[in-house]
Amino acid sequence: MRIGSLSQNSRDTTTRSPRPKPQNERQNHQTQSPSLPKFLKQGSGFCPGKGIPSLSNWCHLIRSYLSRGAPREALLVYTGLRRKGVYLLGVAPLVLKACASLSIVKHGKALHAESIKNGVDFDVMIGTSLVCMYAKCGNVVDSRKVFDYMPERNAVTWNAMICGYLGNGDSKSAVLLFEKMSIRTAVTWIEMIDGFARSGDTETARRFFDDVPSELRNVVTWTVMVDGYARNGEMEAAREVFEGMPQRNFFAWSSMISGYCKKGNVKEARSIFDRIPVRNLVNWNSLISGYAQNGFSEEALEAFGKMQAEGFEPDEVTIASVLSACSQLGLLDAGKKIHHMMNHKGIKLNQFVLNGLVDMYAKCGDLANARLIFEGMAHRNRACWNSMISGFAIHGQSKEALEFCGRMEDSHEGPDEITFLSVLSACAHGGFVNAGLEIFSRMEKYGLTTGIKHYGRIKEAYDLIKRMPVKPNDVVWGALLGACRVHLDMEMADRVVEEIVKVDSNISSGCDSHYVLLSNIYAASDRWEKAEKMRMEMANKGFQKTPGCSSIMPGNTTHE
Repeated sequence: MRIGSLSQNSRDTTTRSPRPKPQNERQNHQTQSPSLPKFLKQGSGFCPGKGIPSLSNWCHLIRSYLSRGAPREALLVYTGLRRKGVYLLGVAPLVLKACASLSIVKHGKALHAESIKNGVDFDVMIGTSLVCMYAKCGNVVDSRKVFDYMPERNAVTWNAMICGYLGNGDSKSAVLLFEKMSIRTAVTWIEMIDGFARSGDTETARRFFDDVPSELRNVVTWTVMVDGYARNGEMEAAREVFEGMPQRNFFAWSSMISGYCKKGNVKEARSIFDRIPVRNLVNWNSLISGYAQNGFSEEALEAFGKMQAEGFEPDEVTIASVLSACSQLGLLDAGKKIHHMMNHKGIKLNQFVLNGLVDMYAKCGDLANARLIFEGMAHRNRACWNSMISGFAIHGQSKEALEFCGRMEDSHEGPDEITFLSVLSACAHGGFVNAGLEIFSRMEKYGLTTGIKHYGRIKEAYDLIKRMPVKPNDVVWGALLGACRVHLDMEMADRVVEEIVKVDSNISSGCDSHYVLLSNIYAASDRWEKAEKMRMEMANKGFQKTPGCSSIMPGNTTHE
């Protein structure tokens, strides 16, 4: 097969002479693929040792797996190919793409070595694929080495290297490379605009957008600028660019809908949706998920029904959103129908869909089904654990909530504020006061003492502390007071300080720092009279806050 036949056009004008390729260099490179990572050997529908297809079908198989979002299976197919002793130049870019998707740089390096051994590492397409692979695996240094080593580079290669820099946060190197380009394509400008926008620098992104030559400014150029503003919550700027677009694609409409929904402006999002001349599934998903995320669950389900009536089939994004709506409304029967529909239509059970099912069943009280799905999951993230723990707590199964909290701590997913609030709620309802006190002590280990109030449940924590058979110390009350400061809950702050006084009425004790905290709470809430009164009382009691040090000084003793 001729290498040149696969090379892309528009080659870099600054090509260099090929480096020498001594025979011993080729022999010294690794010639065998390393064994696949353990997770690549499990759970695949393809077995290299059984029914290996003909040579003409290898490319089709790998492309098919990649198009279905199954890079693991694509790599397994390629491993079977190499075991047959076959090397196909046309397959290499596809396999490198699979490596990049899975961030398996070791396997990518092995393919790089094979390319050198077979004398095809000079091919522009393979070299560009290597640049992409290393960059997407976070190894931008090796990506640049491949880029510099290539005797020929085209615009696609330059764009891949720029994208690699921007994707790894090195915008300075991206700009330097951009300035060196002799010929820039529309994709070059799009990468620069999108890269800076994704990093939050919409000002620089806009400068690049304004500098795009008129002949290279297309609908995608406009769309990435709209999306960049919307992604960063700058909806006025996004609207200005959006309204100025000569033509709009589906993604531009969806970016505006999602942007408004993230800002909580569901009404304006719906207004944009109603203007779409011809809608697609992405547009419907943006609206349905926006409704669900903002608590408009009934509207989300209504939109879901209209979407189906217009002939659109739901996908994983749709399902995750409507399951969330069912959870919020407690509609177990509706949730079960959606679950049945998923099985009937063969919708892929990805992490978001599985989390949605667990959350829906747990919140609706069907804890048996929730646990059945949970235990069958290969990977459980924090949201999934919290759904189970919260479900147990809400429905009075306190022991199970405590059990799952322990299991979560033993897993690689550490608990967060939601986890502890759910467990504290379970302790309060189940009368597990000692366990609740222990939970409070463990919260500091995870740096969560100031996040006790979440979703308006600070009163539950207060009630739990009040029901303790032993008197809680000032550390426990201090954690609650810290939450009051973060969320400016003045009423609860006053009640907590009263409890602190009961713990130790001696104003010269270590808990005096809580009065400073209360004074700050008053000031932050614009209750200046109370804040000043608190400070005057502190001064009369004989202690002051040392500037630049978080200490309370009653008399000549410093407490930090």
